[in-house]
Amino acid sequence: MKHKTVKFAVAFFSFVALTMVAQQKKTIVPKTKEISVYTTADSTNLRLTLTDKLYFTAAEQPVETEISVFVAPQKTFQTFMGIGGAITDASAEVFAKLSPAKQAELLTAYYNKDNGIGYSLLRTSIHSSDFSSGSYTYIAEGDKELKTFSIAHDQQFRIPMIKRAIQIAGGKLLLYASPWSPPSFMKSNGTMLQGGTLLPQFYQAWANYYVKFVKAYEKEGMPIWGITIQNEPMATQKWESCLFTAATERDFLKKYLGPTMQKGGLGSKKIVVWDHNRDLMNQRANVIFDDPEASKYAWGMGFHWYETWAGEQPMFDNVRKVREAYPTKNLLFTEGCVERFDAKKYQFWGNAERYGISMINDFNNGTVGWTDWNILLDENGGPNHKGNFCFAPIHADSKTGELIYTPSYYYIGHFSKFIRPNAKRVSTASSRSNLLSTSFVNTDGKMVTIVMNQSSKKITYNLVVGNEKSVVTILPHAIQTLVY
Repeated sequence: MKHKTVKFAVAFFSFVALTMVAQQKKTIVPKTKEISVYTTADSTNLRLTLTDKLYFTAAEQPVETEISVFVAPQKTFQTFMGIGGAITDASAEVFAKLSPAKQAELLTAYYNKDNGIGYSLLRTSIHSSDFSSGSYTYIAEGDKELKTFSIAHDQQFRIPMIKRAIQIAGGKLLLYASPWSPPSFMKSNGTMLQGGTLLPQFYQAWANYYVKFVKAYEKEGMPIWGITIQNEPMATQKWESCLFTAATERDFLKKYLGPTMQKGGLGSKKIVVWDHNRDLMNQRANVIFDDPEASKYAWGMGFHWYETWAGEQPMFDNVRKVREAYPTKNLLFTEGCVERFDAKKYQFWGNAERYGISMINDFNNGTVGWTDWNILLDENGGPNHKGNFCFAPIHADSKTGELIYTPSYYYIGHFSKFIRPNAKRVSTASSRSNLLSTSFVNTDGKMVTIVMNQSSKKITYNLVVGNEKSVVTILPHAIQTLVY
């Protein structure tokens, strides 16, 4: 009996020892997970090009002389909603002039996630904006009862393009809409242009207008995710515009728009406040979100990037401060484009880098979705009925019928093609300021890290993910997406 006990003990401790050795061996075996690296770089032909297949090995303590990007997969933040652009009247009018082959090419380039960059968001306007061939509304002048309401104007160009975009995107796009101005008779200055304010006696009629729009579009088979209350409510523009102070927007939301949407059976639609620049967004958030009756109707806040003046930097930190102050509210980038169109600058790399800088900072500060402005414009940066010509990621030359892809298209694609809806942002930080980075984990478990090199030098850095690393090289003025 004693002999058996000794033999059992020896066997048991041998098993334990072997197990410990196996575990020790397991911890020191290098990982071989593959990293696919996609690159777009200045002064090269690389455009969302697969440039490398790399592998992870065991990571050691980094030293200060090395450059590293650190990813902590266990630390996750906001849920990603999507990336997209706006189909305006201008985009749709230019699109209608393209050949069938070029129309198909454009829609595939934007909305197909395999052969394009996989847009999943779409913004459009409630009647006209500056990027229309002229001002118009959906009602006859003076019709405060909205008896003449009709979206027939949009059925010529805009609606057919939106429907085709939805189809190419796989049958689903998150579609939201923004007004630039109420009809002239509802405003203090008697015109849709040059700012002015919504007259109090038309608050209810204007709230009813949103309901009419949403129902009309949905009747056409285009589900509306939500609306913003007013595009750029603190800007008096020579085109369609209307001013709302923070208090006015708050009161219109809680007394008219919110209740009217609910009574109209549209309580599930999202209402986005502000829809203007980062500079004043904190004050707008304080006024609206601190009012419980207004806040209950507000899904979150939209913002633009036009707050920068000569020599100033974008106010990225304001986005973070709103997120910190109101963590239950969502942040959505609703519009950005490069202004002051110049056809000689189609391939100007700085335009693309502006997108990369903004998108990385906005996502790292808590933004859930990002929407570019016009997805397509002509060779003049229009049409625009007030001469406010701008850049788009893709332009069409009406003389040749050709599409012109700018670097901005590819920079946006480094995000939209690889980060898919419902992904979670993951903690990411760089050890040097000339490398910007952000990461997301998709619902299928794939990690996506985007690294942007703002410098004029090639940089070799360590991608450190937990206790693993890979050595990566990024070209000057380049952006990379690493999928692993």
